Amino acid sequence: MFHNVMSILALFSNEIFTIALVLIIAFLTNSVSLVSQSKVYVIERLGKYHKTWQAGLHVKVPLIDRIANKVSLKEQVLDFPPQPMITHDNVTVNIDSVVFCKVFNPELFSYGVEDPIDGLMNLTSTTLRNIVGEMELDQLLTSRDAVNRKLETILDEATDPWGLKVTRVEIKQLILSKELTEVMSSQMRAERERRQTVLEAQAHKEAVVARATGDKQAKILAAEADKEAKILSAEATKCAQITEAEGKAESIRKIYQAEADGIEMLNKSNMSQSVLKLKAIEAVKNISDGKATKIYIPTDLTNIISNVGIASDAMNLDKSLDENIKTNK
Repeated sequence: MFHNVMSILALFSNEIFTIALVLIIAFLTNSVSLVSQSKVYVIERLGKYHKTWQAGLHVKVPLIDRIANKVSLKEQVLDFPPQPMITHDNVTVNIDSVVFCKVFNPELFSYGVEDPIDGLMNLTSTTLRNIVGEMELDQLLTSRDAVNRKLETILDEATDPWGLKVTRVEIKQLILSKELTEVMSSQMRAERERRQTVLEAQAHKEAVVARATGDKQAKILAAEADKEAKILSAEATKCAQITEAEGKAESIRKIYQAEADGIEMLNKSNMSQSVLKLKAIEAVKNISDGKATKIYIPTDLTNIISNVGIASDAMNLDKSLDENIKTNK
């Protein structure tokens, strides 16, 4: 019987050992934690924040320490559902937004707010509603970047106590009602037609101005051509008159030069008195050629004629003179 008791005790001790071994293994397994990359564990000791475990192998004190929160350090993309917003000109627009954020302080992220992601969603909605309410629809449609920057600045500052860093905010989509879309389409068509009309009017104006400029330039060129033609004609007339005057002057000069040369030749020839008297008679004949209205005869002309000894010519000359005198009277 003693042998049986010892067998039972041995069997019971083996089971206790096995149970103790299992408990020790479970205890060690529960006490040792492996933190993966890009994650941190927030550890509480006796219900109070103790430390933050970074990536690696860590051991906690059983029944005293516990993992309060496992926080990812990766950047998170939070796609919030569309929210109805009312613009400054009372237009309802559904805005679909996306927020990019990451945890920079795990302790604040764990204890700063009950649900940081839900709080960020509500904060984004209310802040965006305030921003949109200060803008008109046209301004909202053309100023998305300004809205994104303003919203990012406000959210980043507001979420600092939560341990969150808002890195970027984007408005994915602006959803308008069907009626408003049709009205905007009509406005766009009207605006395109207006621009087309303005462009056509400007083109017509430029064409008219170009034609007027061309006509003006043509008239200016024609006037300049006429002016140059008149100047050339005047210069040609001037040159012709100068040439004619020079020709006349040269002709008169040559006549007087010839007369001077004749007189000089007569002086050099030493003519006799008979020849001089004959020349005088020829001069008298030329005077009385019937063109002159009055004739003045020298008193010694008769003596000159009689001295020459040409009676018949003298008589003819006297007759011509008498006839001219009577005619003049």
